[in-house]
Amino acid sequence: MLDPELLERITARRAELDDLEEQLAKQLTEVRAERDELAVAERVLERMTGQLAEERASARPMPGQVGGRAVKLIPHREPGVKEDTLPWDYQRLIAAVQQAARAGHGP
Repeated sequence: MLDPELLERITARRAELDDLEEQLAKQLTEVRAERDELAVAERVLERMTGQLAEERASARPMPGQVGGRAVKLIPHREPGVKEDTLPWDYQRLIAAVQQAARAGHGP
């Protein structure tokens, strides 16, 4: 004959495992849904990044002409980009303007 206490412990453990399985299945479903959402978000981000890059490229100034001579235009910069990304000539111009501004406001 089977030990009733042992049988009760087996039944209780089986119930615990059934509950755990249910919880894990629910978590797995949630994880898969979030992973799918992230994949969609990634595709949207890639598409939007490409569109923004195209828009920015088309908004960049083209080399111009002044008095029939070709001139360099200041390259397009994003907000927060420092002056050191500009060509050297432009950096020198900015430095000269800043120095003149300081000299005009000095003691």
